[in-house]
Amino acid sequence: MPAFLNPPKIPLSTTFHLRPLLFPIPSKPSIISFSSTSTPTPEDISHLIVTAHSPSQALQTFKWATHFPNFHHTQATFKSLIQKLCAFRRFDTVQTVLNQIPASLGGPPDDDIFITIIRGMGRARMTRQAIQISNLMVSQFGKNPSTKIFNSVLDVLVREDIDLGREFFRKRMMGCGIQGDEYTFGILMKGLCSTNRIDEGFRLLKLMKSQGFAPNPVIYNTLIHALCRNGKVGRGRSLVNEMDGPNAVTFNVLISAYCKEGDLVRALVMLETCFSCGFVPDVVAITKLVELLCNDGRVMEAAEVLERVERKGGVVDTISYNALIKGFCQLGKVKMGKRVLKEMEGKGCLPNVSTYNLLIAGFCECGKLDEAVDLFREMQMVGISLDYVTYDTLIRGLCSGGRIADGIRILGMMEENGGKMAGRISPYNSIIYGLYRENRLEEAHGFLVKMGRFFPRAVDRSSKILGFCRDGKIEEAKRLYDQMVGEGGVPSALVHMRLIDGLCEEQDVRGAFELMNDMVVNACFPIVVTFNTLIDGFCREGSLGSAASLLEEMVGRGCLPDIGSYRPLIDGFCRRGNLQRAVGLVAEMVEKGVVPDRFIWNSLLLFLNQEGIECKHRLHVNSLLNWICEG
Repeated sequence: MPAFLNPPKIPLSTTFHLRPLLFPIPSKPSIISFSSTSTPTPEDISHLIVTAHSPSQALQTFKWATHFPNFHHTQATFKSLIQKLCAFRRFDTVQTVLNQIPASLGGPPDDDIFITIIRGMGRARMTRQAIQISNLMVSQFGKNPSTKIFNSVLDVLVREDIDLGREFFRKRMMGCGIQGDEYTFGILMKGLCSTNRIDEGFRLLKLMKSQGFAPNPVIYNTLIHALCRNGKVGRGRSLVNEMDGPNAVTFNVLISAYCKEGDLVRALVMLETCFSCGFVPDVVAITKLVELLCNDGRVMEAAEVLERVERKGGVVDTISYNALIKGFCQLGKVKMGKRVLKEMEGKGCLPNVSTYNLLIAGFCECGKLDEAVDLFREMQMVGISLDYVTYDTLIRGLCSGGRIADGIRILGMMEENGGKMAGRISPYNSIIYGLYRENRLEEAHGFLVKMGRFFPRAVDRSSKILGFCRDGKIEEAKRLYDQMVGEGGVPSALVHMRLIDGLCEEQDVRGAFELMNDMVVNACFPIVVTFNTLIDGFCREGSLGSAASLLEEMVGRGCLPDIGSYRPLIDGFCRRGNLQRAVGLVAEMVEKGVVPDRFIWNSLLLFLNQEGIECKHRLHVNSLLNWICEG
């Protein structure tokens, strides 16, 4: 048995010996106002002990206090000392201090002191020793443990092992005639629910009622939360009907659960019920509801929810406002998002780096790069630390918008700051992407080479892939690409472009198409040259439908097709004898300002010169020519 649980016989007059002061305590501690001749209060000494930096300093403070005339230690000062010793796991010294209490105070330690020891042992994972504290109270101090003491031991055991806690409740507590109280059942319910033993939780609820206890909201909320966590939100909602009255926590749990399931209608109904009962949801539940509304495009409703919560005295924090700003940005209403920024500042809720990052991303997405740069500068002026996301977002936005020189300048600022932002390749890939978008491929390759001093492994692999593609060794290039991606690497747009070209040359158009999808996933939208390579590849393998779909997707994403986009499709439809589709594409390209070249006219003329071509086809082409000339 540990020494603490079998203490040596120490005379009541014995005092513990103290070593010399490690941290001399001044006669006028700066944190407490009393003179060298006045006597500090027990509260003063308790505060000094709790704020001590080590167990020895706490002990010295305790001893130092006795030098003041008329000062007497109390249960509170002993508790503070024991609390500090338990925090440093000095349970041997706790035993000695505990033995001094009867002589010093004329009575045994109170329940708060024993509870402090029990909780300290719990934090130290000394659960078995914590159980013996109730025996110690009887054997050494002649004091029967109260329900409060038993509950403290039970709480420690349940945190460690619910089965150990249940055994303690049945054998020790009930064996001593302690039936428990609402806190006892609350502890057991928490243990059962935290281990997802929900059925046993319901049996415990039934036991409480059979013993005449009215389960309090805490017990019901614990069970409701466990049900919701396990996807049984409806069952949790029905349990509310059994409660004498739900509280704010009940509604927080249910609103959050409905939001997690994406059930916006029921979440809003629960919000109205919460308001009608006189409660206001907490900031966590409200933020989840705002996020769900914004994801559904109902941003104005989300703004109204926040406004109502504020009017009713609820808390709305920066994270809640950020969710609303994100919603506005997703709808392209970035100026509304910026207005929210100003409103939250006016209400004393300060924006953080995420607030600005969301707005910078929103302005970049809308092509309003000057506004994004202004926000970047504003962050510096108001003292908000720029993080990696700030730099990465702005560099990507600038390079995607053709302002590569500005992107390189911001990258230089990021390199100067260094720290946690070093070793991130994404901003550098954004520069390459910007050069790729402008078809400045030689410059992109030169920049890739310069990156070698920061990312030698990534650049070496990229260079090898490009070399394999140049030499026609596409299989080796693809294998190295897959290895790079498999290890978490993100190849640049230049690598994707060359590999797509190579795969199409090898007639692996499907593989090239998958690579293009990888580009889009990595926020690198292909330029017209890459689209044309794939369109031509699909046409050469006879997949005209796939080529036409790719052309539609290209236009739908805002990438303007050129003559190379239409030429293979028109030729393919002519060879298939589908003049209507071919002529339709010619009309479409002319509408977009793309002038047909001689290859396209040759395709049409070759089709018309074939034997057996109906006259109406020739008339169709003549009408097209007249329309083009008139235009």
